Amino acid sequence: MFLGTLALGAVGVIAAPPLQRGLEAFLASAAVKDPTGLTGLLPNGGGFRYYSVTSSVPHKNAANYRLTVDGLVDRPVTYTLDELRAMPQTRMVKDVQCVTGWRVPGTPFEGVRLSALLDAAGVQAKAGAVRFTCFDGAYSESLTLAQARRADVLVALRMQDKDLGHDHGGPVRLYVAPMYFYKSAKWLSGITVTEKVRPGYWEDRGYDVDAWVGRSNGRGDDPTS
Repeated sequence: MFLGTLALGAVGVIAAPPLQRGLEAFLASAAVKDPTGLTGLLPNGGGFRYYSVTSSVPHKNAANYRLTVDGLVDRPVTYTLDELRAMPQTRMVKDVQCVTGWRVPGTPFEGVRLSALLDAAGVQAKAGAVRFTCFDGAYSESLTLAQARRADVLVALRMQDKDLGHDHGGPVRLYVAPMYFYKSAKWLSGITVTEKVRPGYWEDRGYDVDAWVGRSNGRGDDPTS
């Protein structure tokens, strides 16, 4: 009996992570189709849902990750993960609010202020917006230049006081604290300065371009704090 119990425990340890990921994937799919937000009450990975718009996403690490800053800038540059880690880091603790209704309060994020990367590249006078692309090959987002320069917009390397994992958009993602979480593009690979805002993946499918929490997408959520 003891050996049987021990064996079952070992199977549970091995099987738990895949089962948890499967549950989270199911809940993510259900949440998108759930206008009531009740799926947000179900247990899952720390309150988060794991969304992806592609069937698979390549994994990147310090050896092969690159972030390019280009477009209407004087000094286009490509950063490695180690170079981003070596830059001054900003830590903030804010609520994460998804437009599907779930919220994770008091979530620490840490990374490089987007404004610092824009200043280092030298934004040209005719620039008015910033476009973000991702190494999943499909997702994109945009902010106005004024939004991108806010102090609460990060190129995030860490979340919940640990390096960003793949499911959370690691090794690098965008984090736009005051907007719905779809603006915080995962698997970030490109920052392109443009003249005008170009709607991103979800904006092309009906979401608001300006996604301030509680003031967009017909929702009445409390602003993130």
